[in-house]
Amino acid sequence: MASHNQSYKAGETKGRAEEKTSQAMGTMGDKAREAKEKTYETGQAAKDKAHGAAESTKEWAKESKDQTGSYMSDKAQAAREKAQSGKETTGGILEQTGEKVKSMAQGAAEAVKSTFGMAHDDDVGKEGTGSDTTTYRRG
Repeated sequence: MASHNQSYKAGETKGRAEEKTSQAMGTMGDKAREAKEKTYETGQAAKDKAHGAAESTKEWAKESKDQTGSYMSDKAQAAREKAQSGKETTGGILEQTGEKVKSMAQGAAEAVKSTFGMAHDDDVGKEGTGSDTTTYRRG
């Protein structure tokens, strides 16, 4: 049988082992808590950074949209002004062309009348008739 001294030493060794185990468990618990806190902080920082990036992207997109809208509005206004100018120019050209055609038609009509002796005395020699000859009347 084991002596009283051996039992005492075994109990003492067992007590020391339990204490060391308890200390090691406490240290591991502390390390686990520190790791958990660090992981939480890292996750929170990543979340904040992602939120900031999302907000920046959102602002950039809004500014781009506003700039694009403004650009397109400016281009549309310029196109409207150019179209209006073209319309006015075309209208002026058509009006001038119409006046020239009307004048030429009147001149041609007067020339025909003059040729056939149908012109009135006051029509003879008018500008645009193309003739300053005397008119012969039938009659």
